[in-house]
Amino acid sequence: METTLTAADIMTSDVVTISETSSLADALDLLSDLEIRHLPVVNESGEVVGMISDRDLRALGLSMTSDLESLEKARRRLDVAVSTIMSSDVLSIEPSADATEIIDLLLEERVGAVPVIDGDNDELVGIVSYVDVLRAIREGSPSRAAPRKPAERSPRT
Repeated sequence: METTLTAADIMTSDVVTISETSSLADALDLLSDLEIRHLPVVNESGEVVGMISDRDLRALGLSMTSDLESLEKARRRLDVAVSTIMSSDVLSIEPSADATEIIDLLLEERVGAVPVIDGDNDELVGIVSYVDVLRAIREGSPSRAAPRKPAERSPRT
């Protein structure tokens, strides 16, 4: 009997989030320090209200700069709240979503990751990125694709 992979099997648990009032500089630091690509954005109640990715920050044209005028402009752009550029139409899945459903959602919506929300209490319980899906398929079974904590995650997911 073939076992179907679910979000609960392949998600990264203990998700790192960022407050909607945090600065873009804070988001950039988290993404860089943790070597991740996606951050769920939460409100004061812990509800997921958006997503921000490294691609969102790159779209702002933030890059290394050497002249002071450009550096000052970059600082001003990084001083605004995450909520100004986050994707607020949050797509999410439940822990029971199967891998096919997750893949279809990632492809159709052209996103790199989706939060996993427990439908019973609207609690964020994980995140599944395209890298998590690929890793799980490579590993071949739910037993080999145990949920990982951020510290166990490979760089650049």
